[in-house]
Amino acid sequence: MSIRYLDKNFAITSQVSPESLPGLRDAGLATIICNRPDGEAGDQPAFAAVAEQAAACGVQAHYLPVVPGKITPSDVEAFAALYADSPKPVLAYCRTGLRAETLWQLSEGLRNGSQKIKEQ
Repeated sequence: MSIRYLDKNFAITSQVSPESLPGLRDAGLATIICNRPDGEAGDQPAFAAVAEQAAACGVQAHYLPVVPGKITPSDVEAFAALYADSPKPVLAYCRTGLRAETLWQLSEGLRNGSQKIKEQ
């Protein structure tokens, strides 16, 4: 798994597995946000399994699934709120990391005090 930091307190990656949680915790990550709907692929672990292991490791886990290419303003607002209220640093993930990165980019105005939400 490759982790890419977009900010000192925010990173993205591809699918997180329950087994990867101890390593993520040891790397200093405090929160994970899943942007991938359950059941998107047959080999994908259910978010509940990831969240259970995250809790056991002392890492907060949030589920904000979005459909590729169909991110809504409500998704962006929810993402910005989760980020604001979560212990840092935060790691968001989906299948490739692209949805997580898109949410980060689209929420920039909300995170920086501007209420303007860019449409995808």
